[in-house]
Amino acid sequence: MIMDDRSFIKLTGYLRRIPAIQAPVSHGADRDGLWWVKFNINIDHELAWNVVQELGHVLNYLSLDERLPTVFKPVSPAPYMNGGPREFLSWVIECEDPNFRPGTVAEWLEGRLPRPVEDLSQWDMEDE
Repeated sequence: MIMDDRSFIKLTGYLRRIPAIQAPVSHGADRDGLWWVKFNINIDHELAWNVVQELGHVLNYLSLDERLPTVFKPVSPAPYMNGGPREFLSWVIECEDPNFRPGTVAEWLEGRLPRPVEDLSQWDMEDE
């Protein structure tokens, strides 16, 4: 199953609306339909860790009985050769189920993240 750019429009568009996520949002898939989306998070944004926590919850561990076939994780080249997290830490969503499409992931996120997602007042910003 081969995916083209149109398969990613809904998900990449949604991710660009999330506070702290920085463009560009890149994506790709292999010929078996296994796909990924990669982006940066502005670690100085007041909601950076809220965004990481929300995405980690939905994409990695929604519930014991309701797990998605996705993984959300940080990725980085060797820091000693490049630099720190402000420039070189990226985040990736990977999916190893070719039947679980990027648009479906967008729908899961839309249904569980604050609404509207770009409205900062909808996010829980309590001090820890």
